[in-house]
Amino acid sequence: MQSGTPIDRQWISVLKDGRPVLDWGGDLVQDLLSGAFITVEKSEFSHPVRDDELDLLKRAGRVERFDARQVYVNALPERPQQTME
Repeated sequence: MQSGTPIDRQWISVLKDGRPVLDWGGDLVQDLLSGAFITVEKSEFSHPVRDDELDLLKRAGRVERFDARQVYVNALPERPQQTME
């Protein structure tokens, strides 16, 4: 049985410092190696993730598998959200 959460490949990019990130929108991204949520400027993005970079994430255990459209990401911390008070 295969696992991993499918994420459209267009939402995964690499920053200029080399960190692969999942773009949650609103300047919030998640570092796919550490799981940390960080705020970045648009100018910090370098390029869409490439196959060789996804292979590295796969070897690191962060990605289960990928194809031309989807990346199946292993468990990551949940996105921070405001709670209702």
